[in-house]
Amino acid sequence: MLYTIIKALHIIFMVSYFAGIFYLVRIFVYYKDTDEFPEEKKKILREQYTFMARRLWNIITVPAGVIMTVCGLVMIFLNPGLMKMGWFHLKLTFLIGLALYHYWCWKKVLHLKVLNGSTLPIANIKLRQANEIATFILFLVVFTVILKSMVIEYWWQLIAGFFVLVFLIMMTVKLVNKNKKNK
Repeated sequence: MLYTIIKALHIIFMVSYFAGIFYLVRIFVYYKDTDEFPEEKKKILREQYTFMARRLWNIITVPAGVIMTVCGLVMIFLNPGLMKMGWFHLKLTFLIGLALYHYWCWKKVLHLKVLNGSTLPIANIKLRQANEIATFILFLVVFTVILKSMVIEYWWQLIAGFFVLVFLIMMTVKLVNKNKKNK
């Protein structure tokens, strides 16, 4: 019973964490979108986006990430057999990728603060593509956890499907960005 409750909490805070990460990088995109705005409007919006990013990071994303991680560690403690399963090692590998993405987001939040309303020195399309990284990690982790040992057995089909998914999402981002420029 305790394990199931911890697992439910882990899933709830995973959803909260990813919601924070998804929206945070979208705020970076919005910030970058102000590059062409008149100076007064740009200043007001950039202050607001910086404020929103810091609040989202400090109040939702990091606390949810910490609780998600603690629940995950408690689940490993309650079920140490997880550490002997190949699919779980794969999940942990993807979580290392998530930790690196988390670190990148944290650096961007800090960077927004010190920019003091200046231009974010990264291309808009790169931010839009970076916004999809969390989606890819979420797909990888969820499919690994749901399919478990089948992930190991059918790895090449899953990798092929994943690359098709990445390609489709990236092309959609480029298409939307291209259409936005044409308007």
